[in-house]
Amino acid sequence: MTLEQLRIFVAVAEHSHVTRAARSLNLTQSTVSAAVAAIEARHGVALFHRVGRGIELAEAGRVFLDEARAVLARASAAEQALADLAGDPRGRLRIHASQTVANYWLPARLIDFLTAYPAVRAELAIGNTAEVAAAVRAGSADLGFVEGPVDDPALAERLLPGDRLMLVVGAAHPWAALPRVAAADLAGSPWVLRERGSGTRAEFEAALQGLGVDPASLPVVLDLPSNEAVRAAVEAGAGATALSALVVASGLALGSLRSPVLDLPHRAFHLLIHKERYLGRAARAFVDRVAGGGAAGDLG
Repeated sequence: MTLEQLRIFVAVAEHSHVTRAARSLNLTQSTVSAAVAAIEARHGVALFHRVGRGIELAEAGRVFLDEARAVLARASAAEQALADLAGDPRGRLRIHASQTVANYWLPARLIDFLTAYPAVRAELAIGNTAEVAAAVRAGSADLGFVEGPVDDPALAERLLPGDRLMLVVGAAHPWAALPRVAAADLAGSPWVLRERGSGTRAEFEAALQGLGVDPASLPVVLDLPSNEAVRAAVEAGAGATALSALVVASGLALGSLRSPVLDLPHRAFHLLIHKERYLGRAARAFVDRVAGGGAAGDLG
């Protein structure tokens, strides 16, 4: 079995479609089909169910997918190790980040880094905190940046200067004219929150507990999967929310959002790497640039 066959299998599994997988790999459909068929024939297993014109992973395929991804991650690390011997940072830098970090904190820092190291090719994927941690654990990301702590023994964390959560409401909300909202009054409004698994949701619920408020006491009318969707719903009058100061700054400036004071703590962003995987020179250089000298060494 070759690495190319593994890459093809993973692409087909992720796209659930031979033609789309072939297009993503810049290969012909027949080449992709032949590679999958060769693996199945060699080992006497069916990796996919053929359902009409589509395909679905069979049980053997689901088990094999994790192993295939792990092998490809190790091969990528080996390739990066060789590239590091050539001198200045070069090659791929794979970053996964949660939404607030990816949309508001990382872009300027990435541009600064890529200007300094033009031989590096950066790839950024966005997910919630749980998804980012999973990507770093699986080896599909070199670095992860998230908004909340991650309890995973496979991952090392470093705290970075972050931002703070802010209570915000729409301009027509009853709290909009108040200078401050008491913790005891929070259950008096409907709420729009990020989905469970997001760092913003976890940090806000932890802050509520610190204020003596049971998160379950809030009447949550919407759980939404993006900061922008939450902000838009609140601007439209759906209720109150807590979002990053970075996310709500433009709405506050325009007057579409208001922020009565609620004592929510400042929070750090969390840098994640795998404790045992090789950290390439490009990743180390980026860590040093955003976290200060010695940071990459501290992470192992």
